[in-house]
Amino acid sequence: MVWTPLHAKIHRTIRSRHLFERNQRLLVAVSGGQDSLCLIKLLLDLQSKWGWYLGIAHCDHRWRSDSEANANHVENLAKTWGISFYLETANKAINSEAAARDWRYQALSAIAQVNNYQYIVTGHTASDRAETLLYNLIRGTGADGLQALTWQRPLSTGIMLVRPLLEITRIQTERFCQEFKLPIWEDSTNQNLQYARNRIRQNLIPYLQDNFNPQVESALAQTAELLQAEVEYLENAAQELRDEAWDIGHEEDFLTPFLPLRLNRRVLQKAPLALQRRVMRQVLQQILTDAPSFEHIEKLTALIIAPNRSQTDPFPGGAIAQVEGDWICLK
Repeated sequence: MVWTPLHAKIHRTIRSRHLFERNQRLLVAVSGGQDSLCLIKLLLDLQSKWGWYLGIAHCDHRWRSDSEANANHVENLAKTWGISFYLETANKAINSEAAARDWRYQALSAIAQVNNYQYIVTGHTASDRAETLLYNLIRGTGADGLQALTWQRPLSTGIMLVRPLLEITRIQTERFCQEFKLPIWEDSTNQNLQYARNRIRQNLIPYLQDNFNPQVESALAQTAELLQAEVEYLENAAQELRDEAWDIGHEEDFLTPFLPLRLNRRVLQKAPLALQRRVMRQVLQQILTDAPSFEHIEKLTALIIAPNRSQTDPFPGGAIAQVEGDWICLK
């Protein structure tokens, strides 16, 4: 086996970030593109050092006329490498990026649960992280969205989603595939500018590289990495503040989470605005079916210092927040 600097880097990353344990079962999502082929080749080469059992999963969204041929290509690669192969095909074509992502993770989780894999591994790169940061920034998200793709997160009970290539750019995965003559399956949908992420990849990133910073992908990925740690810290601090502020007599209601809820304004008033907003965001996440908007968070946060009997207009679903002395009550 040829041991490259990329092998060494990924080996160190897995060990230093504790992404996997030894002798675990890893289900690798392989589309056939350069990033996923780079990922599976690296994991195959590192397998002898870690004792992993590797499997390959492929999800056919039925977006393209060649999707079945694409799936067969990945299956043949799995056979060549002597790896278990799992295929999930959508019942009907999925035309939304968000819907496709949700379906893909559900499919991968189901495969992992049935076949006893502890980890699902994807080939997201620093380039994906940079694109996701820009995409969420343009949509107006806060720091939670700007942290973009995280190294690992629970996907379902007992299954962890892991992304080992987040410090590797797409240029590096392409060179790796060329060096090892890996048969990349070109996905024509990556060129379709109907999708916002493709416009960011094909138009915005090159413009930023040419006119502002040739290393913009790495710079944005590093920003996401810094934000990830800060978001984690702020979320924990907000949780502690929320625990202190909610009415212990209504604890059971808060956890269920059925209304009414009561939060102590005097406790919240002592905290910085950043934590106040995060507490209100956490509260709204308990009672709203969709993610709370900036406007929802702001109008609830404003009640921390509002006059007695102030109240909000109804939130989606009909809940109203009102000031009652030292308390903010959601009913």
